[in-house]
Amino acid sequence: MRVVAKFGGTSLGSGDRVERAADSIAAAVEQGHEIAVVASAMGSTTDDLLDEITFEIGDKDRAEIVSMGERTSVRMLKAALAARGVNAMFLEPGRDEWPVITNEVGEVDVEATKERAAALAAQMDGVVPVITGFLAQTLDGGVTTLGRGGSDTTAVMLGKYMDADEVVIVTDVEGVMTGDPHVVEGARNVATITVDELRNLSFRGAEVIAPSALVYKDEGLDVRVVHYQHGDLLGGGTRIEGSFENLIDMREDPLSCITVAGRAIRNRPGILADLSESLRQQEINIDAVASGMDSVTFYVDTAASDRAEAALHDEVVGDGSLSSVSTEGEYAVIRVMGGELPNRSGVVSDIVGPIAEAGINVHDIITSATSVAIFVSWDDREEVLEIVQGEF
Repeated sequence: MRVVAKFGGTSLGSGDRVERAADSIAAAVEQGHEIAVVASAMGSTTDDLLDEITFEIGDKDRAEIVSMGERTSVRMLKAALAARGVNAMFLEPGRDEWPVITNEVGEVDVEATKERAAALAAQMDGVVPVITGFLAQTLDGGVTTLGRGGSDTTAVMLGKYMDADEVVIVTDVEGVMTGDPHVVEGARNVATITVDELRNLSFRGAEVIAPSALVYKDEGLDVRVVHYQHGDLLGGGTRIEGSFENLIDMREDPLSCITVAGRAIRNRPGILADLSESLRQQEINIDAVASGMDSVTFYVDTAASDRAEAALHDEVVGDGSLSSVSTEGEYAVIRVMGGELPNRSGVVSDIVGPIAEAGINVHDIITSATSVAIFVSWDDREEVLEIVQGEF
């Protein structure tokens, strides 16, 4: 196989860990696999360098300074591989073979990067390239960076453009866990997880793999996350499945919104569970939930709205801190989901602005880390869908 292996700062945090990383790479090479390595700065070197910049500094000088951590890592790892008889070369911005090209503000030049990555892949027969993560360069040779989590981005991007079979992210966790093992007891490894699931977790604080990296994950590229102590690049950990594609979806059936008002919404623990349970008992599915200071709105199938209102009314009558329930309908929901969505500044205004210009009222907007749901009148659905498709 052709594998791109990324070693995070923790997995290279000491001489012993660099040796462990070199052992795992050498073992994979001995088995006949082509290995390209992406290396982060050792330990917390990048953060330490940034902390020491207490003076005014330009972007160019900042990139040059913070690049020193990764430049050190690739030299250490190359030397450790050479000590094991592995033919390795280190790559950093400025080398002729350097693959990752951006403009001056760090936006990837896809065509140039594809061309250079393919050329690098063609040189891998018997040679292990050890590449600085996080860093990039412009076509005229200036050093740039890929931002927070840039080493993950480097690895998955190169895995895609070098036609690798697999990308392995070597880090300090046993793959993706069911919960933070430092917080919850009994946390265990998840064998597989989808890109959609992981990207939502990543944007909400799960520090496993940078969300920006998953943009480059496609169906043909396997990605795994393994612990640096595992010792085997080719097995174990968590496999990330699927690809995160842009998608615009309109629900086929109309929804009604049922709103419950009352001070209990913000004051009483368990109120949302009680209201949701009343709908569950009637076998009514909740499509979406929107909450305010003193109200909560459930979107349900219009066909089930009467039963839903009756069930929620029983909860209102039985709870003195709830005031009333009301129902509106019919509404359509158009959802926008996409790999680039979270990184697109002004995405909500890009959606709502053209709809407003068309004289269409937006009833509600519900956002998550990776999607935007727009609720409009059922009669406006086709026009809104056409507007949204035109924007995305």
